[in-house]
Amino acid sequence: MDEQSIQMPDPLPNSPQQNSTLEADVTETQERMETDEGEVLEVNNTSMINGDVSDNEEIKSDEIDADDEYGFYKSEATFSFTVDNIHKLSESVTSTPTYVRGLPWRILVMPRPGHDRTSMKSLGYFLQCNAENESNAWSCHGSAELRILPAKEEVPMLEKKIDHLFYCKENDWGFSQFLSWADVISPEKGFMTADKKMTFQVHVFADAPHGLAWDSRKLTGYIGLKNQGATCYMNSLLQTLFFTNKLRRAVYLMPTESDDSLKSVSLALQRVFYELQYNDKPVGTKKLTKSFGWETLDSFMQHDVQELCRVLLDNVELKMKGTCVEGTIPELLEGKFKSYVKCKDVDYISSREESFFDIQLVVKGNKDVMESFRTYIKPDTLDGDNKFDAGDYGMQDAEKGIIFKYFPPVLHLQLLRFQYDPAADMYVKTNDRYEFPETLILDEFLEEPDDKDPAIYVLHAILVHSGDNHGGHYVSYLNPEGDGKWFKFDDDVVSRCTKKEAFMGSFGGVGDDSFVGRNSTNAYMLVYIRKSKADEVLCKVGDKDIPDQLLHRLSEERKLEAFRRKERAESHLYMAVNIITEDMFCGHQGEDLFDFERSHMARHVKILKQASYMELLQLISAALGYPLHSFRLWLFSQRPNSTWRPTILDTADTPGKQLIDIAENDSPWHVWLETMPPDSPEPSLPPFDKQGDILLFLKMFSPYTQTISYCGHITVPIDGTTIIAMETELRKRGGLNPTVPILMFEEVCASEVRPIHDRSRQLGEMMDKLMDGNIIVFQPAVPNFPDAARYFLDIFYRVDVLLCDKNDPLDQGFVVSLNRNWNYGQFAEKVAERLDTDPMMLQFFRVQSTRDMAGSVIRSSFDGQLKDLLQIYGTRKQSKRLYYQQLTMKVDEFETKRQFRCMYVHPNMKEEEVVLYPNKNGCVQSLLEECRTKLSIEGSKELRLMEVVGNKICNILRKEKSLEEISFYGQAPRLYRIETIPDDQKQV
Repeated sequence: MDEQSIQMPDPLPNSPQQNSTLEADVTETQERMETDEGEVLEVNNTSMINGDVSDNEEIKSDEIDADDEYGFYKSEATFSFTVDNIHKLSESVTSTPTYVRGLPWRILVMPRPGHDRTSMKSLGYFLQCNAENESNAWSCHGSAELRILPAKEEVPMLEKKIDHLFYCKENDWGFSQFLSWADVISPEKGFMTADKKMTFQVHVFADAPHGLAWDSRKLTGYIGLKNQGATCYMNSLLQTLFFTNKLRRAVYLMPTESDDSLKSVSLALQRVFYELQYNDKPVGTKKLTKSFGWETLDSFMQHDVQELCRVLLDNVELKMKGTCVEGTIPELLEGKFKSYVKCKDVDYISSREESFFDIQLVVKGNKDVMESFRTYIKPDTLDGDNKFDAGDYGMQDAEKGIIFKYFPPVLHLQLLRFQYDPAADMYVKTNDRYEFPETLILDEFLEEPDDKDPAIYVLHAILVHSGDNHGGHYVSYLNPEGDGKWFKFDDDVVSRCTKKEAFMGSFGGVGDDSFVGRNSTNAYMLVYIRKSKADEVLCKVGDKDIPDQLLHRLSEERKLEAFRRKERAESHLYMAVNIITEDMFCGHQGEDLFDFERSHMARHVKILKQASYMELLQLISAALGYPLHSFRLWLFSQRPNSTWRPTILDTADTPGKQLIDIAENDSPWHVWLETMPPDSPEPSLPPFDKQGDILLFLKMFSPYTQTISYCGHITVPIDGTTIIAMETELRKRGGLNPTVPILMFEEVCASEVRPIHDRSRQLGEMMDKLMDGNIIVFQPAVPNFPDAARYFLDIFYRVDVLLCDKNDPLDQGFVVSLNRNWNYGQFAEKVAERLDTDPMMLQFFRVQSTRDMAGSVIRSSFDGQLKDLLQIYGTRKQSKRLYYQQLTMKVDEFETKRQFRCMYVHPNMKEEEVVLYPNKNGCVQSLLEECRTKLSIEGSKELRLMEVVGNKICNILRKEKSLEEISFYGQAPRLYRIETIPDDQKQV
């Protein structure tokens, strides 16, 4: 008999997955089905929900009080299912539903034929959850005991346990061979009654489901937090801080009216707390994590909870300084202990007091919190070679330990479930059973207990981790009001839970010690509140505790977000029109007329796609204040050579056309607004003859300053206009002397600026293609200076690179214009010129593709071009970034070295960080000698290198060990420490 918990194999004919007729036809207390022999098999359903529900009555959610924790949404239930004529069972049968966590649960029983001649027929026994729901989104974790009740008193009950995440594709779980068929029908086994009946019983315990319409606010009065990917650990901590009511009230009172809404951690925390208090739907935390400086990737990485708590509270405490709530964090969380060394044989004690905000308790080797506290304060003996230097008393045997001075009102206990294992070279999780009481009495650990205010603490929160050292899931159990009613906060789902679930489910343990088979689920942090301070810490927080300015700001934010949501929902109905005016052409130093990456700086309007062209003109007229007769629109379109030039819209039939048809569904739409010159004597903009006129744009290049000046536009007839006839107008537009000789070019594209030599010919004969939007570039003829064609070619190959200091995370960097065809030496020389240093004293780094930080090093022997280094493809302008660091030795020599960061410990135990540069193929001895040279250590002093992991020395490295074998990375981060070997250890 296979007793392994497995998914039910491919369903048999007439199983619930393939044929639900059997369930649909059940209207009486008996079911009728045909057996192989043609006889009628009677099945008697007896389904009980806490002994309250009659047979075969399906429970409707609207018939049960949703607030009744023992009703429709209860967390556990025991129900039974009796099958008549079990010896003739030929098809699967199911019980009527029992509702747990709002989902229907059924017992599913079926005969299982042997798969081959050697295997025997058996009884399959499964628990089915929410089988009728075909949605792929739902899931529900459940644990159950599947039982067969004995028919005789002397026969023990047969029971097997399952633990499973139920979802659409695995909505039943159990045993395909729960009991052999011979044992089913055997009178000696005692499971079948004399009248051929068998009773199945299930006790199921379920978590609240995900992916269904679970209304946490309605069912519990509280709401959860959305998970961004791997932020469940943060969610559990935030809920704990939120329900520390005195802290929440102080957070509301922090002055944040002038804070940046995107960067302020304090404002983001206020926002999360406010929404947790008043929202009806789960609260998002993206703004909070963005204020931490986390990018999207960081949200998918689990961080250390203790570190996050400390960083968050430090930020809040700093924000509270100088305000009416200054000191709230220490007042709530700060305790004190005294560390001491007491000599045994002389009257000498050395002690000092220190503050703590949490206490780290060792789990391994201790059975409960009290035992861990006793281990925590147990003194160590200093004797033998480890005697204590007692000053005038000399070296003395002593005891070293700590004793607590006082505990804070809110006590955070960090349970050290994760510890470094040197043998495995990784952190491993301790899943041993570890108990904690609801009421904790800590007087025995105080130096001077207070009889008037005993250190009695009541458990307020349990933060639980499921998984191992590689990751897992975090939830929190909270007693928000301190009244003994516990709730489970699992990201966006909040549910009521029993005290048994909160405690027993968090003790951990392996095998029989665990709670319903959850071997890797256990508490990692506990929050206790001092009983005498409970009313103060859990004070009521209402509207009056939130400043009006904060309420107003959060209200305005919500309105703005609602408006933006509405905009996004209706965005498909509108199109954006960017209105580019001629003043935006001025100062442009590149190809074309305008940098379209700056189009966001243009004026823009939003209009319905179904609107007419005339309505667009009226909208622009009203927005910019121009009469309709004083402007004309030109559409920017992209030519085959990737340049962007204006083209006239066909005004003959456009006024009545819908914009979606004219724009061909392009959005945004870029248009140039041609307006009347301010000094024009004409009453309106002169008409443009699309067949007979051409629109040209003019640029002047200064060979002296190597700059471009925009000189406006000109409309000329296509026929009869020669190049030479335009020279006078060009000199006038450029402010040149009428007799100055000029050079003329046509800007086809950045890589092709053609000289115009024969000026006696007409425009159509000299230009590449005679089209509206063509650009003529002219310049004074100056010998021995680069001309416009060379200038534009340089622009074509130019790339702007942002250089940032690798060793300064706050460095904003500087931009250098480089040529994409340059080699390593040319670009290094240009950067060195900007930094006023030797190019050989610089080292460059690429940017990591996934994170915005320095990546792989660029070797000085790189023999490609800059475009290969920066991965520039095509002609599209792309902003690039590189990192650099300034060296103290030439880069070619530096590349043969290895950077080695370590800590040197002086004889007086003072630590000093040292960065060494030994040869890559060197050994530990060469590293030690470089350290000796750098720090001027005497040659008689013998040095050693030690590997430190988790604040523990785990290895002393041999001097002949190759540096290539030494790594700073692994399952656990490691540090290296150099120190002088004490004389008494040289022979060890």
